[in-house]
Amino acid sequence: MNTVLRYLPGFAAALVGALAAEALKLPIPWLLGSLLASAVLSLNNVPVKAPAFCRKAGLAVIGTSLGLYFTPQMAGVLLAHWPLLVFGMAFSIGLGIIGSILVYRYAGVDFTTAWYASAMGGASEMANMADQQGAQVAKVVSAHSLRVLMIVTIVPFFYQYMGYHHTDSSGLSQNTTVHWGGLALLFACSFVVARLFEWRKWSNPWTFGPLLAATLLTLAGIHLSAVPVSVSHIGQLFIGWALGNRFAPGFFRSAPRLLGVVAVSVSLSLALTAAVTYLLAQISTIPLPTLGLGLSPGGVAEMTITAKVLQLGVPIVTAFHVSRMVAVVGTAGILCHKLRPRFEKKQTETLAKTP
Repeated sequence: MNTVLRYLPGFAAALVGALAAEALKLPIPWLLGSLLASAVLSLNNVPVKAPAFCRKAGLAVIGTSLGLYFTPQMAGVLLAHWPLLVFGMAFSIGLGIIGSILVYRYAGVDFTTAWYASAMGGASEMANMADQQGAQVAKVVSAHSLRVLMIVTIVPFFYQYMGYHHTDSSGLSQNTTVHWGGLALLFACSFVVARLFEWRKWSNPWTFGPLLAATLLTLAGIHLSAVPVSVSHIGQLFIGWALGNRFAPGFFRSAPRLLGVVAVSVSLSLALTAAVTYLLAQISTIPLPTLGLGLSPGGVAEMTITAKVLQLGVPIVTAFHVSRMVAVVGTAGILCHKLRPRFEKKQTETLAKTP
């Protein structure tokens, strides 16, 4: 009972934030509203801490609901667009390299910290890899927290302003029938695969595990149940609540120079994404808004939720971000090892020439 009471204020704050955002017709209100409410209160030292399972549960709900979009017909669509998916992987790695150069040169941190603070992988994966490489983990986490906050607020508001919604119906042919017994079995399958991913220490287990479980069932033509809208809303609220907890009192004063450079880097990444998206849209059959979400430097959960709420080619956006995550996590260590000596050597030579 004491445990419930401990977390009740935080849940109430997140819920009020989500409902207020929905009443104000803000984009992705159940994620954005709960995130902003939790972040503001947490920054002001109000106890709104989320339980440890909260983010995992939210990610599992989102991962499962995303997997239900991957029908056999959609698999064929994705295969037809594989060159764009490969380009998306290379583009994300390129954005990470540009960001790491900016952070290394202007934020006063070592190259390893700059690299993992800028790589477009998941925050937890990049923090774990940074820790193994002896980087400053707190600064890596801070950088990714700011990146997620900026993108989760900027991108959905921009899409709402531009009127980008319901522009791509390619992923909306899923079965929407809810069977409560089947839903329980579906989540049980997702939980088992998520725990397998966690046990094997694979990337982003509570998103990718349920996503894989639901995708395999959907591709096999097995429809256990759709995920009710109310359950999806709770999943988004849990994610927003957990993300808001990252912003402890003094967050923006902890490393102002680093956070300032990261803000510039994220803004540059968004500008480059917009330019590249516009060019690709001229030669691609994928609508521009869907391409933009697929190439955006945001997290898997946040961008796929945006696609789901705005109904913008969910499977395509998901495929872009899953492949990007695999590419970034798979190459981050190798590229850091290859690039670090070159940049540190240049920095040493520059300092030696300085009178």
